[in-house]
Amino acid sequence: MALKTSPILDQFGRPIQREILTEEIAGPRVGSVRSPISGYPADGLNPIRLANILRAADAYDPLRFFELAEQIEERDLHYAGVLGTRKRQVSQLDVTVDPADDTADAKAHAAWVEGVLKRDTLQDELFDMLDAIGKGISITEILWDTSEGDWAVKKLAWRDPRWFRFDRNDGETPLLLGDYNADGVGTVPITSSGETPLAPFKFITTVIRAKSGLPIRSGLSRLVAWAWMFKAFTQRDWTIFSQTFGQPVRVGKYPAGTTQGDKDTLFTAVANIAGDCAAIIPATMEIEFIESKNVGPGSDLYQKRCDWLDQQVSKAVLGQTATTDAIAGGHAVGQEHRQVQEDIERADAKALSAILNRDLVRPGIDLQFGAQKAYPRLRIGRSEDTDVRLTVESATKLVPMGLKVKKTYFNELLGIPVPEDGEELLTAPAQAPSFGGFGGFDGDPPRAAPSLNAALRMQEVHDPVAALADQAERLCGAGADAIINEIRTVVERSTSLHQIQEELRKLKPGIAERNLAGLMRMARVVANLTGRAQIPDA
Repeated sequence: MALKTSPILDQFGRPIQREILTEEIAGPRVGSVRSPISGYPADGLNPIRLANILRAADAYDPLRFFELAEQIEERDLHYAGVLGTRKRQVSQLDVTVDPADDTADAKAHAAWVEGVLKRDTLQDELFDMLDAIGKGISITEILWDTSEGDWAVKKLAWRDPRWFRFDRNDGETPLLLGDYNADGVGTVPITSSGETPLAPFKFITTVIRAKSGLPIRSGLSRLVAWAWMFKAFTQRDWTIFSQTFGQPVRVGKYPAGTTQGDKDTLFTAVANIAGDCAAIIPATMEIEFIESKNVGPGSDLYQKRCDWLDQQVSKAVLGQTATTDAIAGGHAVGQEHRQVQEDIERADAKALSAILNRDLVRPGIDLQFGAQKAYPRLRIGRSEDTDVRLTVESATKLVPMGLKVKKTYFNELLGIPVPEDGEELLTAPAQAPSFGGFGGFDGDPPRAAPSLNAALRMQEVHDPVAALADQAERLCGAGADAIINEIRTVVERSTSLHQIQEELRKLKPGIAERNLAGLMRMARVVANLTGRAQIPDA
């Protein structure tokens, strides 16, 4: 389809700028306000500095907060692990597209979106968008491609959140630092503080909140920052403790009258023996190793504190601890916690789906096909588990009662494509002829039964005795099934093998046994008649 030339407005009524849609306008530039070089506010962090960083972020200066969030993710292995797990869970989910309706145009729109999703880099791009889980917001620049005459997505480029600020009027509208053009020529109005509004149809703004509030205050990094700082203090103290008490204290002793040179020799030996584990001293000197008695309990205290802080981080990121921390509770607790993690996964997937529908699907359809009344819907998530067997059995019983089901429904349910016209089809095997008058018990409708001797049945399909033999097998089978069901009930309600034995002894012949006995007698008669029928006439 040819490129559209009619004016297109975004959701805020702003006209798009076609000349910049295919250009990279928000990338880093050395020497500009969007520098790739980052600061390190976590170095020497203390409660006062952390509080000042958070207050500055609230006052529209989030630079050091974004740098701190990056450092926390780099330095805390546990936080990086659980946060990466949460992001990868969603980025690896299936992505499907639903047409707006059943018209040919709607299906063509959905096919265009599906073409965008087939790119090999999509999973990594979704992972980068989910950086908003930690930082509260993530900005992705769309690089459009029109080289083949149609609109297509060339790249979804993650942009460092340090290059963005928030509108001072609402605290949540992102603004790009500096201008779009490297030569400084303005393309859109720039704010008094040197920021530029995001161009329509050019950016995907991902906001995923850990709590309600402005984006800068709703990311997990803000919640985790205090726990990380206290854990860093504990790790530092633990390191000092281990260095001080983790190995015995060396004490060198020298006799009275020792020369200064001998003292220096002894001190050098004592100082080096921990690292080198070897030293030489005169025979008249002595080195004593003094071990601390509370090394174990003291070290456990630091470990417990670090583990406890890690568990709090796990709760904040994944909503539970069983899938990340070794805690007691067994399989049942693990399953319950896994369900909590899946709830968070679904929430993230739905939030990201809505964002992509707003910032990628609709702009792409408008550029390629023009503005529409309805747009295809992109969905991220696991396919709902369906009990296929229960569905088939239910349809088998309910369709004769009037339930209406599309023929293609079960093709979709089983993953079997609908055959095209003229294709060779599988067919059901030939059914044995049914002879009326032989139903089951308790009002079961008459039904065809398996044959005792297929060859005989084929030869004697018109022989009523052979037909009776076929029906006898089914009738006896029903009585046997009734007895088996009675025994199964006993087994299911019993809790031990001894109880099963006692319950079986208490069973008395009932209707099932009487029915089976009568059927066995009937079977004997049928067998007798069948045998007589096979005797050739003299």
